[in-house]
Amino acid sequence: MAEDRDHKDINGPEDKPLRYCMICRRSEKDAGTLLALPGGMTVCNDCLQKSMDTISQSGFPGFFGSPDANGMPDLSKLGGFPGFGMVNLGSLQPGKAEEEDSKEKARKEQEREEAERKRPFPPVRDLKSLPAPHRIKAALDEYVIGQERAKKVISVAVYNHYKRIFTDSMDDIEIEKSNILLLGPTGCGKTYLVRTLARILDVPLAVTDATALTEAGYIGDDIESVISKLLAASGNKVEKCQRGIVFIDEIDKLARKKNASQRDVSGESVQQGLLAMLEGSNVEVPVGASSKNAMVPMVTVNTRNILFICGGAFPDLEQIIAERERMRSPMGFGAPLPAGPDEDPDILMKVTPEDIRKFGMIPEFIGRLPVICPLRSVTKEMLIEIMMRPRNAILRQYQKLLALDEVDLIFDESALEAIAEKALERKTGARGLRAVIEESMLDVMYEIPKDDNIGTVTITGDYIRGKGSPLVTIRGAGKLLDKKD
Repeated sequence: MAEDRDHKDINGPEDKPLRYCMICRRSEKDAGTLLALPGGMTVCNDCLQKSMDTISQSGFPGFFGSPDANGMPDLSKLGGFPGFGMVNLGSLQPGKAEEEDSKEKARKEQEREEAERKRPFPPVRDLKSLPAPHRIKAALDEYVIGQERAKKVISVAVYNHYKRIFTDSMDDIEIEKSNILLLGPTGCGKTYLVRTLARILDVPLAVTDATALTEAGYIGDDIESVISKLLAASGNKVEKCQRGIVFIDEIDKLARKKNASQRDVSGESVQQGLLAMLEGSNVEVPVGASSKNAMVPMVTVNTRNILFICGGAFPDLEQIIAERERMRSPMGFGAPLPAGPDEDPDILMKVTPEDIRKFGMIPEFIGRLPVICPLRSVTKEMLIEIMMRPRNAILRQYQKLLALDEVDLIFDESALEAIAEKALERKTGARGLRAVIEESMLDVMYEIPKDDNIGTVTITGDYIRGKGSPLVTIRGAGKLLDKKD
């Protein structure tokens, strides 16, 4: 009789308020007849069946007894199973679930607002929110040390690129895309500059390596995989992907091979395959995968509004530039000799498209990268600033690590100069800083946590050069000790 009353109550007059399933929150109109449970709760047949299947797969196939004539479990036989406690359905009231959902939404909204406050300017969504070039460069200055011309070139190029996107349909004048080519030795900040730019503009960024690209049909990544990575970074949203940035690193590895007798499947052929993509074309890319196959859905992405930035170290390009300068130098007695690549540290700033063509890049590829931006080699003064000035400077990282042990870490000026000198000897640019500091700080990071009385550790230049020990101050005593003491 109780079940009959419940069914009659659910299927009552139409003027009664709709009931909702306590699990999926669907109404009677969408979920069909709802089953009444003790405590005034209702659940649909689909959710109840899923719950039964879950418990059956957990090792309790006969827990609910045999089903009734309608195929539903006999709820009258619940309970009595030793060592098994039923979930308190009263704790799953819709009001509590909604309250937890609202708290989670409020937490995510607070995190989003916190991230927005830390941004130098709001995300780029339209022409009004697009920051001016000087503001973009000012934001880059907080993270990237030096390379003033490169930051100015990239700021202007990105500003014009997004102006072109947002004003594309305003008149009949079509603005062409200006892709960028970054030249510079390893460790000068090419990749870091592009990553920082994408982060402060909040636009999708895909960083790929040209060494993995091969001609279609050969083992390796297809050329379309470049756009696949950008689509994944855009959350598989095609419209957002078509306004992103692609950074192809190690582009100099695609140079034409000197030996023409061998098939160049990862050099000139890849340059030719990238031509249409750089200029703007419709590319079919797989969703959620890096290669095409019959099991993966495909989408079409137009690369016309995607900004391509290519970067490479271009080793021995300085020799080509020096040879060209030597051919143009005046001849005769008393004529000044042109400076060689070792004598002129800024010789890369004199690069021309003809020098890049002699290096091995085809003219069609160079023509689709109209903005050529060489970066300067890092100097000793730049390395010292890189260690101290940026927000996430490497010295601040180590100071934070020791601060967790309640120890203050100090680097004096002689230590900074010694670290910069050692990094220059490695000829790996700014990447050499972490290698030198990791090697020097190994013993300090190992020994300091042993003693809770240590309050301050001072790193000196003699310790970096291997001629002394760091100075240790005992907490509250003000006494300086060598590390070995």
